[in-house]
Formats: sequence, structure tokens, C-alpha cells
Amino acid sequence: MATRTHHVDHELVQAAADVARTRCRGDNHTMAAAARARDGRIVTAVNAYHFTGGPCAELVLIGAAAAQGAYDLDTIVAVGDRDRGVVPPCGRCRQVLLEYFPALEVIVGEGDRVRTVPVADLLPESYVWADHQLDAG
Repeated sequence: MATRTHHVDHELVQAAADVARTRCRGDNHTMAAAARARDGRIVTAVNAYHFTGGPCAELVLIGAAAAQGAYDLDTIVAVGDRDRGVVPPCGRCRQVLLEYFPALEVIVGEGDRVRTVPVADLLPESYVWADHQLDAG
């Protein structure tokens, strides 16, 4: 499958990097995420690490966005603390992002290879829970 790439929202990357640099402290908060809502707003969040598998920054961001009334996200990026740069979403986050926002664009890659790809391209042959539910009627 050929991955389609789109314009990189550098303002979004910078917003996540700023949060990673200023808000990520210690082992509990090591990743920041930023997403652009359809109305243009930028929402940010940090992960809540815990040895039991606390939520990634992308998942915290979904809740933070909803709390701010931003239910339609266009683009998302995660950035690591200590200047680690853009970090791709883990498998769990890819699945959740695909289910919540099937048209979402995700910024991935390193350095001058940063690019924006559709979330569906990150999960080829993906499982979509709703597609496998029996009709109640």
C-alpha cells in the first residue's frame, strides 16, 4: 500500500514540543500531544504514565478535546520530552484514533522526514469494531 502524505502542520508540532518542554516532568509525564480541531483550535495534553499502562498523550488528548467541546479533530502529533521529537502513536492509540476519527491525519517521522499521513495508513487491514457488530434489529 502506498502511503499518501499531506502538508505538515508545523504550528501543531511546535505546540506539542512546547508542552513537552514545559510540562513534562519526571517519569509520569514524558510525552505531549497536540491536535488541531476542525474549527482551528489547538488542544494539547500529556500522558499519564503508570506501570499498569496509564494512558498515552494521544488518548488523554481525546478526553481533553471533548472537555473543551472539540469533537472533530483533523490532525494530531505526539512529541517526546527531552527533545526526542515527533513520536508515532503506539498500536493501541492508532486503533483508538482510527475508531474515533477515521479521517484523522497523523504527523509521523523524524527530522527532515516528518510527514502527515492518514490514520488508516498506519493500520492497514485494520479492525473496525463497529463493522463487526450484529444488527440489533
